[in-house]
Amino acid sequence: MEALYLGCLAGGVMFTLISVLFGDWIGEAFGGMFEALSFEFLQPTVLAGMVTVFGGAGIMIERYTSLTPGLGVSAAVLCAAASGLLLYFGYVKPIKGSENSVGYSMQELTGRIGEVTVPVPEKGYGEVLVKMGGSGNTLHTAFSFDGDWIPAGVRVVVVEVKEGTLGVSELEKLEKGLG
Repeated sequence: MEALYLGCLAGGVMFTLISVLFGDWIGEAFGGMFEALSFEFLQPTVLAGMVTVFGGAGIMIERYTSLTPGLGVSAAVLCAAASGLLLYFGYVKPIKGSENSVGYSMQELTGRIGEVTVPVPEKGYGEVLVKMGGSGNTLHTAFSFDGDWIPAGVRVVVVEVKEGTLGVSELEKLEKGLG
């Protein structure tokens, strides 16, 4: 049994070293082809940690306790499962939840408030500055959704996104019920 435990310990340590040194390259080489088969809990980090702990716990249990081989394997499996839960809920899940992106979809702009920077003619295009919160401000080509002239400096609301262009209406007109 000690050979199994040593193999798991050595394999887990080697996997960890390889993934730290070459993880991004390996991920790009395989292009996520195993993502469809994976479960959220079975992350490579968690699996490698579980295999490593299984090996290390097994060696310690075999050398320092008088448990039978069957009970020793069971205890090592329990240690590995506990470490997997700790790794997943203490490290992987919090890190995954903290990933932030400054990217956005054009469709997310619908309903946002902006300000006209280049006047928007009745027929034609102008420019609107939309505040995106954490990702800053973004400028977009805009057309008048209502077909009205919209001067620079006027606050507008994005009504629709059509072929990458924002259809906007004056916010004050909409608030007063004139739109």
